[in-house]
Amino acid sequence: MSIKVFIDGSSGTTGLRIADRLAARPEIELLSISAEGRKDVNERAKVINSADLAFLCLPDAASREVIPLVDEKVKILDTSTAFRTAPGWVYGFPELRGQREKIKTANRVAVPGCHASGFISLARPLVELGLVPADYPFTCHSLTGYSGGGKKMIGEYEAEDRPRTYDAPRAYGLNLHHKHLPEMQVVSGLTAPPIFCPIVDDYYSGMEVTVPLRMELLNGVTPAQIAEGLAAYYAGEGQITVHPLGEVPADGMISGNELQGTDRMELYCTASPDGTQMLLISLFDNLGKGSSGAAVQCMNILLGLEETAGLE
Repeated sequence: MSIKVFIDGSSGTTGLRIADRLAARPEIELLSISAEGRKDVNERAKVINSADLAFLCLPDAASREVIPLVDEKVKILDTSTAFRTAPGWVYGFPELRGQREKIKTANRVAVPGCHASGFISLARPLVELGLVPADYPFTCHSLTGYSGGGKKMIGEYEAEDRPRTYDAPRAYGLNLHHKHLPEMQVVSGLTAPPIFCPIVDDYYSGMEVTVPLRMELLNGVTPAQIAEGLAAYYAGEGQITVHPLGEVPADGMISGNELQGTDRMELYCTASPDGTQMLLISLFDNLGKGSSGAAVQCMNILLGLEETAGLE
């Protein structure tokens, strides 16, 4: 028997990529809606309520508008920021301790943000393990390909007459009020949000999230303990690789688009020669583990299917 799935918002970047992934899955029946129906929240709700599972690939306001009309029995995966810290919703990062079990029994799952996935993959284990205190003054820089800005930004970057400023990296979120900050703080268990600087660059997809650590603030914890702690935390997780302390590419550089087209995540740990500073790096594809890949992974868990089915 086929599993009925509806993608509300299938014309956006995330929705399109989810649809492409599911089109090749024989066990999935993708439900459709007319162009006029997509403009009517009640019509959309009817299709959602006829599905076993629905993806909401919508702006925050549109997700909040339709949810009250949805039957509680329908499994929902929301990709917006609307419910990532909301009561009654489960955060869709299965590799965090205990999270996979929560996802399995949930009917409301919020898919993590792309930048947030990278930061949380590093900060949450360290705080949870007691290696870094919850009040540590975290700083995070995150480099993303322009596809992270959706169809509008993709069009701007790929336009023939684009400004020359698009040729270089561009920092944004300069008011220090980025939409991913609430989940970065709450899911990581922090007492305050990190100082967060996102940067978009002239390549299609891929994300490199960096988190520096000042070891003198960590009460005698060593770089080796940090690296070993991360490795132990993610031991046995097929989608996340933790490299040993100091292991980096031969040329000493890590490119933001290295994992483009994959649904994996790789974590790197480096330290200064005297061990007083560390740099933690989370590398993945903002459209993979940072978006549609994470959504499909959560769908597989929710439906009791092979977790990595349809993942690269």
